[in-house]
Amino acid sequence: MSNQTILRPGELKDVLLKEIEAADLSALDVQEVGTVLEVKDGVVRVYGLMSAMSGEMLEFTSSETGEIVVGLALNLEEDNLGAVVLGDYLQLKEGDEVRRTARVLEVPVGPEMVGRVVNPLGQPLDGLGPIKTHSTRKVESIAPGIIARQPVNEPLQTGIKAIDSMIPIGRGQRELIIGDRGTGKTAIAIDTIINQKGTGVICVYVAIGQKNSTVVAVVERLKEHGAMEFTIVVNAGAADPAPLLYIAPYAGCAMAEYFMYEENKATLCVYDDLSKQAAAYRQMSLILRRPPGREAYPGDVFYLHSRLLERAARLSDARGGGSLTALPVVETQAGDVSAYIPTNVISITDGQIYLESDLFYSNVRPAINPGISVSRVGGNAQIKAMKQVAGKLRLDYSQYRELEAFAQFASELDQATQRQLARGARVVEVLKQPQYDPMPIEKQVAVIFAVNNGYLDDVEVNDVRKWEDEFLSFVEARHPEVLQRISTEKTLSDELEADLKKAIEEFKALQ
Repeated sequence: MSNQTILRPGELKDVLLKEIEAADLSALDVQEVGTVLEVKDGVVRVYGLMSAMSGEMLEFTSSETGEIVVGLALNLEEDNLGAVVLGDYLQLKEGDEVRRTARVLEVPVGPEMVGRVVNPLGQPLDGLGPIKTHSTRKVESIAPGIIARQPVNEPLQTGIKAIDSMIPIGRGQRELIIGDRGTGKTAIAIDTIINQKGTGVICVYVAIGQKNSTVVAVVERLKEHGAMEFTIVVNAGAADPAPLLYIAPYAGCAMAEYFMYEENKATLCVYDDLSKQAAAYRQMSLILRRPPGREAYPGDVFYLHSRLLERAARLSDARGGGSLTALPVVETQAGDVSAYIPTNVISITDGQIYLESDLFYSNVRPAINPGISVSRVGGNAQIKAMKQVAGKLRLDYSQYRELEAFAQFASELDQATQRQLARGARVVEVLKQPQYDPMPIEKQVAVIFAVNNGYLDDVEVNDVRKWEDEFLSFVEARHPEVLQRISTEKTLSDELEADLKKAIEEFKALQ
């Protein structure tokens, strides 16, 4: 007894580990299997997967149905890990098996996805049969660096006069659409998608936490205007578990990135809306017992959106010159743009289109407030002709708003002020536009030129829209070459300006 060595438990463990390491395990089929400890609200605690990585895909096998459900490892703790279930978590219960896949989360991508409605895992929701894709992309991928990019200087036309003239968007830009509920945020995004018809831009519309009936209505509207031929709709509905809402924008971005990187195309990604994604992420984080911060959001909620929106870029010609333009949507409560999520996203994006309830209800639609709205790319994202005619439009509009407020209190106004108010009222009227009716850039230039140069000053405010429609019909019928030249030359030369003036005067003489 005396000459035998007694090993302490810690030493015994070390000896056993050395023996295991020395053994040849290559011939054995070793699979790491864990066990579900608890399931609640789409979040699962797992015991046993000690070498799982953060962001790794896991496969849960339901002991009741035998079905495999996909999950995502998020919290790596000392003796267990927290994962979220990307599917029906009600099938899982304590004691079910969990396997590692040694893969990060991927979604199917490729031209086969275009025209389809899918969930964030790329599975079809439109009843048109399976999608046979040949490649996948990681849901989370690193944004291109500075060297891989080039400046944003090519316009992405929305077809909305107020945006293309005052808050222009360029290919590769990130422009936030922000406003209260029911102010027309989705309408602007859908009009922009419809306006990409014939431009070769591939669009991805990501619906996050919306009613399925709303998404169906959007899809029907896109079909009606022939826009589903170049659009992918990713839907994580209000009834879906929070983890699906959380990954939906990244999945949509990955689908768009395929066309940007592999096919060198221009793409447009709409995230509608990121407030609901942040709320879903907050729900997941609280159940995973991560520490809450401001407004109970976790500390990394800024990174949640920055890593998504940084993936929007215009690649350098050496990288193929593809682009991804992001239009994130954020909902405000009672116009409060200083809340946590709105300020975060405003600081990440290259400008914002602010929609105001008061304007919407006073029948100024789209209800864009040009005072708060801004595009940090500015005139670089406009054709020269639009820059020439819209240069002073924004200033005139803002001055009109100031004067309008002042004029309510003034009894007598001088003639110059009256003229400015009259012009401003007509500018506001010209910038109004019906939904699902985007206007080509050459027509926008012609109309804004007319209002800026005083040709509408003698037209009654209520008749401005009628005048505009009749004028555009007249130019299309009698002077189509003027519109054609604006479209091809993209600049208003003295000669072209004279032709446009002549066309306007000819039309006014007929009235």
